[in-house]
Amino acid sequence: MREAKIERATKETDIKLSLNLDGKGENEINTGCGFLDHMLTLFSRHSRIDLNVYCKGDTDVDYHHTTEDIAICLGKAIKDALGDKKGINRYDDVILPMDESLILCAVDISGRGGLYYTLNIPSYRVGDFDTELCEEFFMALARESGITIHLRSLAGTNSHHIIEGTFKAFARALKTAVAVDEKYKDEIPSTKGVI
Repeated sequence: MREAKIERATKETDIKLSLNLDGKGENEINTGCGFLDHMLTLFSRHSRIDLNVYCKGDTDVDYHHTTEDIAICLGKAIKDALGDKKGINRYDDVILPMDESLILCAVDISGRGGLYYTLNIPSYRVGDFDTELCEEFFMALARESGITIHLRSLAGTNSHHIIEGTFKAFARALKTAVAVDEKYKDEIPSTKGVI
């Protein structure tokens, strides 16, 4: 089983996170932010990655540190669970509709994490969650996981739908990219021989 556990404590957050890349999408999420709980729950379900997240953060300030630090831990856990990356598909892309919104996500488990983000989110907040934190989340995740992530909103007027579609599209793309192709299970998917 490709599993990882991360614990990270700072003056701003205390996080315990575990995942299983070969799971069923089972999860237990408690971040202190209802909207982020919702996004991570659907990420787990649509990626089929079992995910447990507990965070006690300085939410009296805002959700910035909580959101970014959870993404740091999630990125590290994905990287650790992938190990040497033998046999993985490495790439995938998805165009996902969420009501009126349409989101494109493409991923490359390249070892060179980077975020290329063009989401047009019309409102500043969804509930009490600052929508600019969506970009912060994926930036930290890309950097720590070593995954190149492209995100584009092709259509959409509802901020909740755009962000939810983004998390679902990323989940669906990641599910295929991390999956092992049994025909090539002993091969690194790179001409370099290493990722």
